[in-house]
Amino acid sequence: MELEDRISLAVDFFRQGYNCAQSVTAAFADLYGLTHDQALRVSASFGGGVGRMRGICGAASGMFILAGLECGSVEAHDPKGKEYNYSIVQQLAAKFKERNGSLICGELLGLVPLGSSGMTVPPHGDSPVPEARTEGYYKKRPCAGMVEEGARIFVEYLLNKQGVGAINVK
Repeated sequence: MELEDRISLAVDFFRQGYNCAQSVTAAFADLYGLTHDQALRVSASFGGGVGRMRGICGAASGMFILAGLECGSVEAHDPKGKEYNYSIVQQLAAKFKERNGSLICGELLGLVPLGSSGMTVPPHGDSPVPEARTEGYYKKRPCAGMVEEGARIFVEYLLNKQGVGAINVK
């Protein structure tokens, strides 16, 4: 499968009912030796801005999970490895925020003002019950677009790392 095909695969996963983080992570799982189920499980808690608390966008979290798989440090005392991974995560985050205006789920959904950045932690936050995936859900939510952007940014990162440069796939 071509890297560019993973962008539409991520959106397809979202439309099948997986959360944003699962959709982005699962679209690339095989590149890192993960099964589809393993990718879904490791990213399951990051949907809805982490447990539907509207923090960091699940699509962005999916990118960050992939960055850990791509270049995460596995040694306890590896400051250079940690620094490198954190720098990649920060680059991905900056690109996501530049393209979408925020990294925060609640802000992207228009539930909280831009720049407020606060997670809504129960009992005062959102219910843990996900909304039904109806046509109305997909029309009013920017989530499929966020999944597309998260996957696109990660593809661009991989291609740039390979010396291919950014892509223009829509």
